[in-house]
Amino acid sequence: MTTLLLADGDATAHALTAALQLGGEVHVLEPPANLLAEPAADFILSLTGYDAIVAPATSTGKNVLPRVAALLDVMQVSDIVEVVSPDTFRRPTYAGNAIETVQSTDAIKVLTVRTSAFAATSLDGIQRVAFAPAEPGLSRIVSESAEKSDRPELGSAKIVVSGGRAFGSKEKFDELLVPLAAKLNAAIGASRAAVDSGYAANDLQVGQTGKIVAPDLYIAAGISGAIQHLAGMKSSKVIVAINSDPQAPIFAVADYGLVGDLFAIIPELTGKL
Repeated sequence: MTTLLLADGDATAHALTAALQLGGEVHVLEPPANLLAEPAADFILSLTGYDAIVAPATSTGKNVLPRVAALLDVMQVSDIVEVVSPDTFRRPTYAGNAIETVQSTDAIKVLTVRTSAFAATSLDGIQRVAFAPAEPGLSRIVSESAEKSDRPELGSAKIVVSGGRAFGSKEKFDELLVPLAAKLNAAIGASRAAVDSGYAANDLQVGQTGKIVAPDLYIAAGISGAIQHLAGMKSSKVIVAINSDPQAPIFAVADYGLVGDLFAIIPELTGKL
């Protein structure tokens, strides 16, 4: 079995683990920085001899692979967390509360991989495929901007510190969480409620409709634990919850829970560190 893996930054090494579990040989397609789905899909379809086409379940993978699957007239299997066999996979459903087993009978498998479910694997020795972009057709990139940060990237960080709506304002969110994250060299995350309230940027949202993370340590401060948020972080190895409500759902998944006022606890914790 020969598999083509669509590269996407740090997520590639994690998705490679899943691709290797399909068996056979894996080739990595390294696209240019400014990637459009149309030329990428057309180029992938011009390559022959692949039994599976795989990408991380990132914005890049979610943008390109549905188009590839549609053009191939096959069913995409999305967000897999386990490779059972070359044609059978497990993936979360119902916000992660159930895992369904899916078997594909398509001649070519089109898969996206939840990278937090797979350990990173070295790309050494993996054959690389050069990407030659064609004319973009109806779409083109007009401009692109990205925020630069010295902090670890949220999706791959080993420690994540997340805040919720309980902070009350963006000023308090930054005032309390930024020093704590700096002490731990952690990425900063947020609940959807915090993002909707303007405390944090959209790309910091952790949850079913945000980023799926599985760090070694996840600290949830002022987050009640809505099911959508839990779906994005409950695979973390150690979960620490700080909340004033002892009945908050977050404590059901936490390894360590601290009931109290986050405005007093977080500065004290940062000082101890």
